[in-house]
Amino acid sequence: MAKLAQQLKQLLTHKSNALLCIQTLGGFVASLNGVQIEAKTWGRDKTIQLFQFLVSNRHRNALHKEQIIDRLWEEEAGDKDFKVALHGINKVLEPNRKARSEPEFVVRQGAAYRLNLEKIWIDVEALEQFTTIGNKLFYEEEQLSKKAYEYATDLYKGIYLPNRVYEDWSSEERERIQILAINTFVSLSEMELKHNPNESIRLAQNALTIDNCWESAYRILMKAYIKNGNRPQAIKTYNTCTKVLEAAYGIAPLPETKKLMDEISEIG
Repeated sequence: MAKLAQQLKQLLTHKSNALLCIQTLGGFVASLNGVQIEAKTWGRDKTIQLFQFLVSNRHRNALHKEQIIDRLWEEEAGDKDFKVALHGINKVLEPNRKARSEPEFVVRQGAAYRLNLEKIWIDVEALEQFTTIGNKLFYEEEQLSKKAYEYATDLYKGIYLPNRVYEDWSSEERERIQILAINTFVSLSEMELKHNPNESIRLAQNALTIDNCWESAYRILMKAYIKNGNRPQAIKTYNTCTKVLEAAYGIAPLPETKKLMDEISEIG
């Protein structure tokens, strides 16, 4: 537990120590030494595409140049386009780097490339690490777990790289982060249910904003409304859940959800 608490502390200081900070949730923003990089500074779209691709694949081993070209641009670009885009990234991020010196942020390993995460803070990376700590502490240290979840949910500003929604290379990471964020909102909502039902409601609603078919979030909402003495709203929530699941998948709520509704109906 002490090790996890130390990891949490290190995560909180990483952003202030990082030379480069990247926001991907709700919009793409890069800040170098505390100064936001203007969109026009990146120049060609392929330059910023390549950097965002490396962000999306940060957990993989260094990717070969040919893999990157094939997955990012397919037949639309070649080796020359890659070199120009990579040069553009290094020029934006390290304008004063000496000739022939190795870049700090994009690490080259032969003909393969990856990001140097020790020098870069990325919102989705921080969100994932905060959530992981929260999950590990969930049954051992509730308050510290809750704090980790709060740090994670504060980072969620919207979908991952919204300007790349229709580009296949970003889809896997977008879906992964959405599920991670939903589970974090739901876990924190469960924690708040006993002592702070209003906050529990807010968090569950945030989860449903990301995915309105997340059934466990509806159950938490129903419980929170009952805690607040609002049975009509709890019933309305169940009815909404039923309609949404039927419209989206042609299915009924789980037995657990139906049982909760039966219990609510019997109140009073």
